[in-house]
Amino acid sequence: MQDTTAAVRQRVRDVLRKYPGSQRAFADLIGLDPTKLSKSLTGTRRFTPIELTRIAELTNVTVNWLINGGDDIETVAAAPQRSARSGRGPGDAREAGRYQQILDAAWKLVAERGYHSVRIADVAEVCGTSAATIHYYFPGRDDLLTETLRYSVRLAFDRQVAELHSIEDAHERLLRLVELQLPTPGLLRLEWSIWLQVWNESALNPDLQVLHSDSYARWHDTIARTIRQGQQQGAFTDTDAEELTVTLTALIDGLGIQVLAGRPGRSVARMRRVLREFVDREIVRH
Repeated sequence: MQDTTAAVRQRVRDVLRKYPGSQRAFADLIGLDPTKLSKSLTGTRRFTPIELTRIAELTNVTVNWLINGGDDIETVAAAPQRSARSGRGPGDAREAGRYQQILDAAWKLVAERGYHSVRIADVAEVCGTSAATIHYYFPGRDDLLTETLRYSVRLAFDRQVAELHSIEDAHERLLRLVELQLPTPGLLRLEWSIWLQVWNESALNPDLQVLHSDSYARWHDTIARTIRQGQQQGAFTDTDAEELTVTLTALIDGLGIQVLAGRPGRSVARMRRVLREFVDREIVRH
């Protein structure tokens, strides 16, 4: 694939110039030593996928824009459909920073406590602000759930673009996509918690069904295009890519739910093994 390192560095410099704080403060927020940030900006080291994802979150852009120069450019992962795209808050840098702080707090609270257990006052307390400020961005709890879903879609898309854009081999990329869907402790488990709640709410709330459908379509399309590329490379069987995608995503969903629900005998390690065996048995050409 085309080496986009120089272009990435320039785009990071562009967003950094608009950042209201110092470069050192920016480095701290993305969990990067200031010296390493300077080296990344001058080209003596590369930004890691995690760093690119965090930079995108903090600066109100997408990883796809940082790497490829546009939000909707065709890349290794399918872009979110229109209803699933986050508005990403106001354009002003300071206002955008406040919006992101509130969204981060709301997303984590919903993931950890459950949608129906989180009050606007809880989000305000975590952010050290007033309920009125929260209501400015999220007028009601339904708005909060909608944006947490959109945020999860954006996180997954950004992470996949950052992780996969340099992997040309479709088999390797598919295995990496599987790995990125395992509910390991931390961010991925929190994302799974959000998805479980959205599935439940969508079954009861027709207004959420379109958003849920568009959000899931992004993930489905990412798997399908990876399988098709593997078929073009001669690495995968000629079985219908849509059928393989339906089966693989259903398997991921079912196993993930069982792991989160704590079913005896279901673990991340077993989920990984079952999924890799399915890929090798049903998708890889032998």
